[in-house]
Amino acid sequence: MSAFSKYSRLYRLHLLRRRLQLRALRKGRELHRVTDHTKAIKPRDVLLLTTLRNERLRLPYFLDYYRRLGVGHFLIIDNGSDDGSKDYLAAQPDVSLWSTWHSYAYSRAGMDWINAIARRYGVGHWLLYSDVDEFLIYPFCDTRPLPALIDWLDEAGIQSIAAMLLDMYPKGEIAKRPYTAGQNPFEIAAWFDSGNYTISRNAKFGNLWIQGGPRARVFFADEPQNAPALNKIPLVKWRRNFVFASSSHMLLPSQLNKTYDSRGGEQICGCLLHAKFVEPILAKTAEETLRGEHYAGGREYQRYAAGFSKIEDLWSPRSEKYLNWKQLEGLGLISRGNWA
Repeated sequence: MSAFSKYSRLYRLHLLRRRLQLRALRKGRELHRVTDHTKAIKPRDVLLLTTLRNERLRLPYFLDYYRRLGVGHFLIIDNGSDDGSKDYLAAQPDVSLWSTWHSYAYSRAGMDWINAIARRYGVGHWLLYSDVDEFLIYPFCDTRPLPALIDWLDEAGIQSIAAMLLDMYPKGEIAKRPYTAGQNPFEIAAWFDSGNYTISRNAKFGNLWIQGGPRARVFFADEPQNAPALNKIPLVKWRRNFVFASSSHMLLPSQLNKTYDSRGGEQICGCLLHAKFVEPILAKTAEETLRGEHYAGGREYQRYAAGFSKIEDLWSPRSEKYLNWKQLEGLGLISRGNWA
């Protein structure tokens, strides 16, 4: 790439970042404060951000998991829940909650709202962006909580780390293994695909692009190139000029996306265990297909609906049963890098 082409690309990304910052300022006005405990945030707290809708069933385990992992405060946006999620979250002393009935799609899948909250409360903190069905696993997570990890990241001068989204699923019919509130979802969804992944480099943003897993194998088998992206950068030391560009798939400035060693070495990375495929996924699929608020008018959920009309079980003879982070490291799905 010539010097002019590199400069031109960086300038276009700079303009995009400015547009996204302005969008966040405007779309942030759509948020209504429900409970505000942000004065309790300590300078070294890890902050978790998420947007959700009708996730009352998942919330007890989600909050408990991340509290035990070391999250100090939750910054949550409720997008029109009517299942009790908002009331449940409003009663939590370590949750600051906003609500909105505005369109999830027109806020770029909630990221305009997330950027607004991150800019106001996240500067100087390590931010963890995670959906309610995603659970961060990283090397030594069973003995070293998030504050220990970020201490090492700060010392190493690392600003962001990647985590591949690892789709988990049950063995047998999904509908026959219903999930109950407070339950560890991986007691049900204990299986994953260990090796059918493709990786390419996004020339514009510089991040790695990962596809595969059961969603590519089952729901996008005829066009795997259109399967959902599994690459995420969920943990970032936030500054005022940062933005999430597309969920946590990529961020701006673009140097935050270089979470890999292009010289052949390894940098630290984790996995987000994705508990999407537990019941009530079938009802959720039908609802989101009709709403059309997700990416590309809900194309992904349309694929789920079509797939679940034909199959009831995502398990295959090549599926692996999840054990622990050491297993994922052995399979090459996470890396400790230089963290010993």
